[in-house]
Amino acid sequence: MIVTPRGFSFPPWNSLDVDFFHRCFFSASLQTLHNLTSTLWSIRIRRIRLFLISVLCERRRRKLEQMKVSVIVPAYNEERLIGQTLDQLRRAMTAFDRAGWISELIVCDNNSTDRTAELARQAGAFVVFEPINQIARARNSGAAAAIGDWLVFVDADSQPTLNLFEEVIDSIQGGRCLAGGCTIKLDNESPVGTRCIKVWNWLSRNFGLLAGSFIFCEATAFRKIGGFNQELFASTSARKFHLYTFREYMSFLARTLLSGGRTLKNRASCGHWYDGRR
Repeated sequence: MIVTPRGFSFPPWNSLDVDFFHRCFFSASLQTLHNLTSTLWSIRIRRIRLFLISVLCERRRRKLEQMKVSVIVPAYNEERLIGQTLDQLRRAMTAFDRAGWISELIVCDNNSTDRTAELARQAGAFVVFEPINQIARARNSGAAAAIGDWLVFVDADSQPTLNLFEEVIDSIQGGRCLAGGCTIKLDNESPVGTRCIKVWNWLSRNFGLLAGSFIFCEATAFRKIGGFNQELFASTSARKFHLYTFREYMSFLARTLLSGGRTLKNRASCGHWYDGRR
């Protein structure tokens, strides 16, 4: 018998319940092993998550670096301006080269009767043909031939700048944009045209309206909505302000309003875009 200073006594060590110590030790060991295993799994899961996030970020970075952009120009009897427009587009598209992106230039010949297609090929553009003379069909046909992740539609009488394309790149890289456009400026200002453009630019900024002369959009989204509405024959063109009188514009606007917009779906009523005046 072991006697303690305070008079408590314990049985000899050899009479202690060894099995009790074994059970306690085994239970504590299991708990420790469980805690250790849980900690290791927690660390491993966190590492796996970080690894997957890093892989996804790397894939997104590489995708952005290898982004493909298709610049599409619908053209109908544009032999007078097509060469100048394509030269300016080539200069502006160097912004894509600097970003490490792949780009292509497509011209959709919308059943032209002049040398539009020939001059476009000479300028190095890939030319496709759309037999039905309609701006929406021309844009959609160009998009159908495009391989880009993003599509940029530019009218044959428009000349976007290098800075504009750099802003497009910034918008795409921001990851919060599916489509966009820009405001318009006339090369040769006129009293009527200047006032109309100011009104349009205000509407564009405040209501998110896009002028058809310059639109960029994500290719998948473009195809999901079916492209441009092929029921409409009208579009926007700053050059038209120099080719038609104020009276002609007011007459077309009045007919459009009185018909509830039905003139926009009638090619014969949209002669401003198809009468060949250039």
